Amino acid sequence: MVKKSYFIWLQQVFINQKLIWELAKSDFKKKNIGSYLGITWAFVQPTINILLLWFVFQVGFKSTPVDNFPFILWLSTAMIAWNYFAESLQTSVYSITESSYLVKKVVFRVSILPIVKIYSALFVHIFFLIFLFLMFLLYGYGPTIYLLQIPYYLGAMILLLTGLAWITSSLTVFFKDTGQIISMVIQFGFWLTPIFYSLKIIPDKFIFLYKINPMYYIIEGYRETFIYHKWFWQHEFQTINFWLITGLLLIVGKILFKKLRPHFADVL
Repeated sequence: MVKKSYFIWLQQVFINQKLIWELAKSDFKKKNIGSYLGITWAFVQPTINILLLWFVFQVGFKSTPVDNFPFILWLSTAMIAWNYFAESLQTSVYSITESSYLVKKVVFRVSILPIVKIYSALFVHIFFLIFLFLMFLLYGYGPTIYLLQIPYYLGAMILLLTGLAWITSSLTVFFKDTGQIISMVIQFGFWLTPIFYSLKIIPDKFIFLYKINPMYYIIEGYRETFIYHKWFWQHEFQTINFWLITGLLLIVGKILFKKLRPHFADVL
């Protein structure tokens, strides 16, 4: 019965995809409304960050290649994936409290609000995937068949984020410090995920701790798509581990959200 209810709940999310996209577009435009450049800022600021990284590590420190690959490309591939994860999670935490007027509408499906934030951040992420592709072309690396698995890793990250967003957004309604806690977790997570460094420098006895981190799977997946040219099914353990954790988060998120949903309007 629980299993059937769970899939019906997910089915409703898919049925409302058109509404989610419309709300996501509206949210994306609203983020920079009133500024002179408008939504352009959403693309300008991250672009400047990548250019600064290129200047610091490639020009300034003259960083050595990683696995015979330019460090800036190796770093940017992971940074773009992590930035999407961090932006989506940080904004989705407040998705319920920011839209109290919708929460109080009995007929509105509140569970889509965290997903709206994830989709809203997706616009910038797609732009940077194209930007990353152009960077690889600039360095002389052409497209390969492995780029076909980008939708797989992107879809996997969206499902991971959905589970986390349902949990954190529902908790934020009752525990206002959730947002600050998530910000700290993201900061720790950044350094505990091999983004700036290779896993080869980590002692063997600690490597398994990194590999159970679901974002390690995504980060390495992006690198293996663009750099190492490996398919996701070549890593059976990491793939099974990722989907077990993601599935658990989705189930916990669904149960928690459904349990707390009737009390949202009373608190907001």
